[in-house]
Amino acid sequence: MTTIQATIRKAAAPRVTRALKWIAAAAIAALAAFLLHRTLSQYNFNEIVRSVGQIPFGRLTAALGFAGASYLLLTGFDWMALRHVRRPLDWPRAALASFTSLSIGHNLGFAALSSGALRYRFYSRWGLGAGEVAQVIVFCGLTVAVGLMSLGGIGLLLRPEVGAKLTGLSPSALGAMGTGLLALTGGYLLLAATLRQPVAIRGHELRVPELRLALAQVAIGTANFACVAACLHQTLAALQDLPYLAVAAAYVTANTAGLVSHVPGGLGVIEGVVSLVLRGDVIGALVAFRVIYYLIPLCMGGAAFVLSELLIRRRNLVKHQCSEAGRATR
Repeated sequence: MTTIQATIRKAAAPRVTRALKWIAAAAIAALAAFLLHRTLSQYNFNEIVRSVGQIPFGRLTAALGFAGASYLLLTGFDWMALRHVRRPLDWPRAALASFTSLSIGHNLGFAALSSGALRYRFYSRWGLGAGEVAQVIVFCGLTVAVGLMSLGGIGLLLRPEVGAKLTGLSPSALGAMGTGLLALTGGYLLLAATLRQPVAIRGHELRVPELRLALAQVAIGTANFACVAACLHQTLAALQDLPYLAVAAAYVTANTAGLVSHVPGGLGVIEGVVSLVLRGDVIGALVAFRVIYYLIPLCMGGAAFVLSELLIRRRNLVKHQCSEAGRATR
């Protein structure tokens, strides 16, 4: 009897695992739909149409282009991270995992955890273990950090009056902060150039990226946030004349506040900080920015996730049918 029960359990285990995976996939798809509804509920449809309609076609096209460039650069985060953990994948698979996880994670909040869970869903299929996926997440988080520090440091040095409006600090103090941020970035590069041994943190070993990858992190991380700021600048410039660096400095400040608060997509935080720092009524432009950078990618990422799950289900079904046919012919 015990042998029969063990056989039944062994046969049932794969079915249970598959069922749990599909339940998780359905839950993620439902969550993406909920996020879209919740974000859209902050604005009425006429407000969205009016805000987007205020932007000239040329600036709207440029904003969409900068948003696309940002998400393209974000796929580079994962592509580099997979090489750092010595589990390289081809770019299409890294891009699918990156875009899907970040387009949904940006709107969910707690981006490291939410996008990390989606990354694990993809990378575990392709042979990565939980520890390797965790290292990918840490690497991408470091790339975000050095990108923010670099662009923030440049913004504080070149446009200290933006930070002064928000913090009340003197331009000299903000200049020192900007210098400090760039010094931290330089320190990270120095660490990458000199530290060869893994760093042990609570029993887990983490390797500092080699200098070549660390330089790429700084370049791609900074370029990503520069593109997001450029997307925001295009929507704001449709309403008032604003220098790019002032918008970039305001966006970096707002984005940092959004990351610290873990508010989904920085909802309300970005609007509040940018409105405080920049002059005039900019809410309409910010609504347009949120539609372009958050809502459109959310729709695309949710659709890509559902489609990938359906394709994998179909492939697994074909494999199962071929296996059953092979057994029948023996």
